[in-house]
Amino acid sequence: MATLQVSGQDLANTDVENITAQEVETLAKRLEQDAYDSPFASLKDWHLLRSIAFQRPELVQEYLHLLDIEPFDEA
Repeated sequence: MATLQVSGQDLANTDVENITAQEVETLAKRLEQDAYDSPFASLKDWHLLRSIAFQRPELVQEYLHLLDIEPFDEA
């Protein structure tokens, strides 16, 4: 399975600020299905979702379980 494509555009090279809620939903569905050709393809999508979570958290609220992010104190 190739990287996420929406309207022929590879989202791995997309500015996170321009990603829509529908594109995030498509990305999350792919991660939930976990039907990738290689672990590296899934990591690309996972890192993209993680990047979206940090930059546009409102789009990722219902998909946080896919990221397994634990709060921690760096102090």
